[in-house]
Amino acid sequence: MNRILFIFLFFSYSAVAQSTDFLLLQKHDHTIATFYAGSHISLTTTSGAFIDADITQIKSDSIFLKQYIIEQVPTTLGVYILDTVNSYRYQYSYNDIKSIVTLDRGFDISGSGESLLGGGAILVLASGVVYLADKNSFSPELLIAGAALGTAGYFMSKVGGKKKTIGRKYKLVYVDASTIKR
Repeated sequence: MNRILFIFLFFSYSAVAQSTDFLLLQKHDHTIATFYAGSHISLTTTSGAFIDADITQIKSDSIFLKQYIIEQVPTTLGVYILDTVNSYRYQYSYNDIKSIVTLDRGFDISGSGESLLGGGAILVLASGVVYLADKNSFSPELLIAGAALGTAGYFMSKVGGKKKTIGRKYKLVYVDASTIKR
């Protein structure tokens, strides 16, 4: 009897999968990132608003977002805890997205550039202090090397941005999953 009941329940259970639409961020027709319901997105709209939110739904060319405002609040014991103070819901057309911030994997050129910029600035500052304190120990080669490292670091930090502006190089493609043929 138990086997018959198990077989009946097993075959009567049907799993229904709901198709969901999604967005593709592409660079020269190669997909860099995929955004779908349940994923996180950081974007700037064409009106200039920056939103860091979770995607609740993508439907009919629109993206539905929910942003949580999390702050430290005091408890009755005088201890501070993180708590969700408020949440906001947004709805935008995917055409209203101006840029998307992505997390790049691999070597971080902009982070290395910022380190070189800081190191070069310290070398230039140290060379200036040595020049003022003891002109005989001053090394103009070290000053030139510090300035060259700082300049290289400045340009490296400008190259490796994580913000992808939708336009000539990047494009955002809306994929309607209900029209995909199986």
